[in-house]
Amino acid sequence: MAEETTQQSPQPCSITDLRPKMCLQGTVRQTQLYGALVDIGLEYDGMVHISQLAPEHTNRVTDVVQPGDNVTVWVTKVDSEKGRIGLTMVEPPRVDWHDLTEGQVHTGTVTRLEPYGAFVDIGAERAGLLHVREMSTGYVRHPSELMRIGEETEDEPEEEHTETAMEIALQHARTGPRQRKPERRHEKRPPADLSEREDILARTLKQHPRQATK
Repeated sequence: MAEETTQQSPQPCSITDLRPKMCLQGTVRQTQLYGALVDIGLEYDGMVHISQLAPEHTNRVTDVVQPGDNVTVWVTKVDSEKGRIGLTMVEPPRVDWHDLTEGQVHTGTVTRLEPYGAFVDIGAERAGLLHVREMSTGYVRHPSELMRIGEETEDEPEEEHTETAMEIALQHARTGPRQRKPERRHEKRPPADLSEREDILARTLKQHPRQATK
């Protein structure tokens, strides 16, 4: 994903103005075994835990910061009643997993392609998977047919188009009324013609039934 310039939040006037993910500038006032106290210009200092000093594991606080260092921090937790401010020097993800819901639209960057789909970085803790079946309404053999690594993509729900009454009327006017096909009636085939001799015999038996049985 392309690097973005970190935008600093407006300087808060009080601890009650702090919100999670606010980006602030501060000065390391004191280092301790478990972290560093940072002056962010408020009535209370903020605490950066040793685990939040850098993305990688940190053995000692002084390996990363020293008193007097100017640092960029982000707010993680705020307890205004107790005067506690949690900070981190690791930039938080732009999107939290617990904030993701079905139907949201996000723009991200393709980071990896697999036969079954593409991994897209939307600024969350880790990339999300866009399955190959969700890329198009038609058949897609491989994700590389539609996208490339490093390419930006946007995923948004598809809306099914429902024809309005006006559209149906216009369609009917263009094509004309449907003509019903005539029903095919079953026609009886005429009986086969009898030969002249068979016809005479049949009439004779009908007119003289008693003589025919003697």
